[in-house]
Amino acid sequence: MTTWQTTWAINKYWLMARSQHLYNQGRALAKNNAWNADKQQAFSQLLATANTLTPTKQTLTTAYQHVWGYFKKRCTPAERATYLQLLATLTPDNDQLGPFLKQLAHTYQVDYLLNSRLIQEL
Repeated sequence: MTTWQTTWAINKYWLMARSQHLYNQGRALAKNNAWNADKQQAFSQLLATANTLTPTKQTLTTAYQHVWGYFKKRCTPAERATYLQLLATLTPDNDQLGPFLKQLAHTYQVDYLLNSRLIQEL
């Protein structure tokens, strides 16, 4: 992976957890593998803007559903039940789902997620 691809991979779920709009802008910047200094500056500004935002129930739900995709086909029935229960009670002030997904990332050794900012900051 190139440096910009690594930067995108590390930050994309964190960005999604704060703003779908900013995530979409970041995704557009990363599209077509055509990264340059202007795109890097724009991406840095997106991250700075996202850093001022507090995740909402909807943005967390969207990001966590994407993360869940890494586990849904290999999790145990108990893990699936826990995921669904924590998703149903998720709020920004009562986020037990994020730490659960972090635990699953460690359990299943999903390096892509373990390296992501979203998981690292939980």
